[in-house]
Amino acid sequence: MLTLYFAPGSSSMAPHIALHEIGATFDTRSLSLATKDTRTADFLKINPAGKVPVLLIDGRVLTEVAGILFYLARRHPEAGLLPAGDIEAEAQAVSWMSYLASAVHPSRGQGLDACRAAWTTVEQRLGGRDWVVGDRYSIADIHLFRLYWRVRGFLDLPAGTLPAVEAHYARMMARPAVIKTIEIESKVAGHSLPAA
Repeated sequence: MLTLYFAPGSSSMAPHIALHEIGATFDTRSLSLATKDTRTADFLKINPAGKVPVLLIDGRVLTEVAGILFYLARRHPEAGLLPAGDIEAEAQAVSWMSYLASAVHPSRGQGLDACRAAWTTVEQRLGGRDWVVGDRYSIADIHLFRLYWRVRGFLDLPAGTLPAVEAHYARMMARPAVIKTIEIESKVAGHSLPAA
């Protein structure tokens, strides 16, 4: 049994999308960051770091976006969310997720210039490819999408500044799992998601 602890619009959106992509049966527990639900004694027993996402796998705790995405992709290879039989492509997906978590995600907290510089680097790395790992949709695309979805209004860049990133974003916004996740997370009372 899988249970996802999430806060609407937060990093936990990435595993939420992946769960819909793989078609798994799962439960959700919505938490509010505004009311500090992740700091309650009950939640801190589950994740002492006091943050989402958390995926309970038959009661066992798995945290961190990259770890959860990797688990879901490997557990459900039929979904094709991790390049199968190509160790270099698989490593590229993991490399991208590591880069996104360590450099891109924290750049927003470093100010507008640092955030724009990080996304300029993403644009260069993505190049003209449809997906992060060439022609293969993967968990790295889900991770990239969620970060850009959250920050694009903050970046406030003129149209055409990040053409590869914007094209990737448009492809992701058309995916049924993304549409379903945004719809679900938008309906959670007391939360307002950024405009698509």
